[in-house]
Amino acid sequence: MNVLAGVLFFVMPAIVFAQAASSPNTSLTVSGHSGQAPVIQRNGRSYVDIESLARVTGGTLGFQGSHIVLTLPATTAPAVAQQPQAAPTPPENKGYSRDFLRAGVEQMSVVREWRSAIENAVRTNSPVEESWVSNYRRMANDRAALTSTVATTDADRKGLSLLQGAMGMMNQLSDRFLALRTTLTYVSPDSLDNDPLDQKILACAQGMAAQAVPSGQFEDVSACH
Repeated sequence: MNVLAGVLFFVMPAIVFAQAASSPNTSLTVSGHSGQAPVIQRNGRSYVDIESLARVTGGTLGFQGSHIVLTLPATTAPAVAQQPQAAPTPPENKGYSRDFLRAGVEQMSVVREWRSAIENAVRTNSPVEESWVSNYRRMANDRAALTSTVATTDADRKGLSLLQGAMGMMNQLSDRFLALRTTLTYVSPDSLDNDPLDQKILACAQGMAAQAVPSGQFEDVSACH
């Protein structure tokens, strides 16, 4: 609260107000408050009734010895303009991103075609040639490089390890049959029927295909390791 001790208003003795109250010629208005207090002009000075002033301002009067104390209501601080709230940060996407899935599917498509080409060559007793194996290897590596650049979520980065596992196994399978071709070793057409490495590649591709859903959660595929 604000306390005005020894108020800055001239207070006439009661007898002066009694003599002059009958002819007020102006009034006092306090900014920010409703109501008016009569003002008396006398001998070139202006006088206001302290009780009227207290009423207009909503204050209270008190007495401390020879002092009249006018206590005004506490002023209210101007409201602070609310700052616009920043838009909430969207939660981090924990699943696969669309770009990663698209690139990953293309990479695994090359891997499946690569495997099918080797399987077809073996079953038809055709040679596994370095020329077309190199072509599949190059395409798969190009797709792998693209997949790596678009991995943005935690699931994407974990999925990369599965794709790398599939690539590593395909390289092993290809290198084995290329080595047999170099040494002119006979390859039985049914040699892939129970081949553990070929079965792992197939299981890895199937396990990854089951996760090919945008924003899907990462699930480890043991066959890809």
